[in-house]
Amino acid sequence: MAKIEQVKQQLLAEPKVWLVTGVAGFIGSNLLETLLKLNQTVVGLDNFATGFQKNLDEVESLVSVEQWQNFRFIEGDIRDQQTCRDAVAGVDYVLHQAALGSVPRSLNDPVTSNEVNINGFLQMLVAAKDEGVKSFTYAASSSTYGDHPALPKVEENIGKPLSPYAVTKYVNELYADVFAKSYGFNCIGLRYFNVFGQRQNPNGAYAAVIPKWTSSLLNEETVFINGDGETSRDFCFIENTVQMNLLAAVAGDEAKNQVYNVALGDRTTLNDLFKMIRTALQEQGIACEAEPEYRDFRAGDVRHSQADTSKARSLLGYDPEFRIAAGISKAMSWYISDLS
Repeated sequence: MAKIEQVKQQLLAEPKVWLVTGVAGFIGSNLLETLLKLNQTVVGLDNFATGFQKNLDEVESLVSVEQWQNFRFIEGDIRDQQTCRDAVAGVDYVLHQAALGSVPRSLNDPVTSNEVNINGFLQMLVAAKDEGVKSFTYAASSSTYGDHPALPKVEENIGKPLSPYAVTKYVNELYADVFAKSYGFNCIGLRYFNVFGQRQNPNGAYAAVIPKWTSSLLNEETVFINGDGETSRDFCFIENTVQMNLLAAVAGDEAKNQVYNVALGDRTTLNDLFKMIRTALQEQGIACEAEPEYRDFRAGDVRHSQADTSKARSLLGYDPEFRIAAGISKAMSWYISDLS
């Protein structure tokens, strides 16, 4: 039996209390859905800076009335100390997803990214330590690898950050390590590599590439590719990411005070990604023969990114179920219904 199935059976037999920060966001709402379907009690925290009430409404429609009653929502900001303390009260496991994502956003407004991603992270870390939660799992980022040229990316080898966002996520890792050494409070950081899937926002200047391109194709708008299209990324379907969060939350002490890549270990070029999305739309019966338009490379972006997932596999039992094409195919019906 796969490790994740063992964990799910364990949680069903012995339900716990979870805090999901950023619960109205893309990853947070998917974590909420999974946890409620496992009959867990969930506290959710969000200030709706980048999250949406419609994500919570959708989760409510996908779980039973009894399961939804196990959810308590707090509207608040992780930069506020008392809000963090209220949120962690009585909690077993913390899944900290709240942050201001996006490299371009951080370049345009580094101060706010710093306040949320570093000050907010520290407030949540202190509150969780003081409450004595069983585990603290936080969203780290592949941007931490910066200008390190080697592929695939191995957790122990990083370069210099290329954006304010990357700086903030690296500081999170430094704080987590200091808390382990200074207070004996061990955390796990998950370096996300280009997560995609249902409930990922396609709108705005900082929209992720897969929902943004899908929305553009559905609405017969031009798809823009930054650079020559040979930039590559390690795209990871949301259900693989949820799996890693659950595995990390219940991991033993020997696996804590570590960071792990959350990815597939593949590389997909933007040109190939565009073709995959177009094909997935065609398979859904949508006529789509569009071609992309190319423009300048984007500031702060790395050229190639690919993860080594062997550490997560060996220490956490990570076994990603979805490759990129399968993930796009599974998510496409949601994209079509939500974005059309």
